[in-house]
Amino acid sequence: MKNRVLSENYFLPGDLERQVGAFVKHDNNHRYHESLSNLTPAHVYHGRGAKILRMREEIKNQTIQARRLQRQTAAA
Repeated sequence: MKNRVLSENYFLPGDLERQVGAFVKHDNNHRYHESLSNLTPAHVYHGRGAKILRMREEIKNQTIQARRLQRQTAAA
């Protein structure tokens, strides 16, 4: 955040406030945090984290099964 603020020129105080607000919104709602198991803070706060992690695990298992089937088919 500090580097982003220092790298741009803001001519009005409102410009800086809008940019800080946009950064916070992006960081909380769109950027995945490694310390939160690659979830956004909004997912964790709203209680959607466990459901998302279960869905990811299901997708991972389906992908592994599909790859095993492809390898078996190719080997035969």
